[in-house]
Amino acid sequence: MAIRPIITLTTDFGLEDEYVGALKGVILSLLPDAQIIDITHAISPQDIQGASLTLARCCTFFPDSTVHLAVVDPGVGSTRPLLALKTLHHYFVGPDNGIFSAFLRPGPVQVHRIVNESLFLSPLSHTFQGRDIMAPVAARLAGGLDIGNVGPVVSLETCNLLTSSRPEVVEHQLLG
Repeated sequence: MAIRPIITLTTDFGLEDEYVGALKGVILSLLPDAQIIDITHAISPQDIQGASLTLARCCTFFPDSTVHLAVVDPGVGSTRPLLALKTLHHYFVGPDNGIFSAFLRPGPVQVHRIVNESLFLSPLSHTFQGRDIMAPVAARLAGGLDIGNVGPVVSLETCNLLTSSRPEVVEHQLLG
């Protein structure tokens, strides 16, 4: 029996408005047999580090070819790029803001900048790229689209990474 395509969602949207529902509606419109799994929508607002840690801790428990859509994006509407990654087992779609730091290391990872406008919804919102760009790309990747069709390859060195801070002792307290 073939497994239905799986797309996970990790956002800071909360559940008190229509935003999560809109993401799911776009995905299901493009890929009706998708299984959508909510990892969490309770990431603290704009907490890229928290979202990155959440993804790193749970993605390995999903079957191969799962697409992980992560929308925690303080830079929405800016010129920061959007990325699609293919690792040995999974795909990731989201902003280039450090959210994928755990997966952006040398090895079997392909990184592409999402620029193929034929994959986007139209008209585009300047403030809801998760719905208009990232969700359609995630759905199409889960449906079998070759990652090379989303846009050009990006070198790992150009991707934004979260900086890790080292704990330090300050006035008899450990800060980190």
